[in-house]
Amino acid sequence: MSLESTGILLVSFEVIQSIAPLIVFFTLFQILFLKLPLSQLIRLYTGLAFTAFGMILFLHGVNNGFLPAGTQIGEFFGESKKGFLIPVGFVLGLLATLAEPSVRVLCYQVEESSNGYIRSNLMLYTLSFAVAILAAISMAKIIYRIPFLYIIVPGYLFVLILLWLCDKDFVGIAFDAGGAVTGPMAVSFLMSMAVGVATAYEGADPVADGFGLIAMIALAPIIFVMLLGVYIRFNGGQKNVQ
Repeated sequence: MSLESTGILLVSFEVIQSIAPLIVFFTLFQILFLKLPLSQLIRLYTGLAFTAFGMILFLHGVNNGFLPAGTQIGEFFGESKKGFLIPVGFVLGLLATLAEPSVRVLCYQVEESSNGYIRSNLMLYTLSFAVAILAAISMAKIIYRIPFLYIIVPGYLFVLILLWLCDKDFVGIAFDAGGAVTGPMAVSFLMSMAVGVATAYEGADPVADGFGLIAMIALAPIIFVMLLGVYIRFNGGQKNVQ
């Protein structure tokens, strides 16, 4: 059996192992309480099957595509193109967030729930720019050996200040956005790139310097969305923010 086939089988087993308890729980709930009609059950189980199949394809693609690609890009720039690391981190952070499905879902939900008060495009560009800035800072952290605590602690102290100044409509959105941007695109591509940079960069430690990127990316939208909320609050709370 080929290594590729073994990889698919292993991923398939992991996905089935993960979602099987949810299916069992839903089935018991259906038998005891919901009692949905057969036609609706068929649609639900068909959706679960497609979900499982999609997860298998995605995780197999991550293992064979995104992770190696991110690592190779990081090692290339870490070895020979150190001066480009910060702008490359910015660009890749921007593109990864624009491509992140969970970010787009969040942006659509924000616009719908706010009745157009907060436009989805504004949220998308704010989150993308925020992640790009923190991804660039993460590259600078590796290059200049800046301790992780020197970035993350002041960042969250700044968040505590913004909590008092921000329009309250934006507080919950900001913290949810922190989870949305740390989806599969950021975790699989940007984190592997950071580890690759730290592995190849002379004097850097892959464990101490390569990790922490996801925590910084999660912090980015919290700060920038709250800054947007501060602007809205002190700009008269203008409606239909675009």
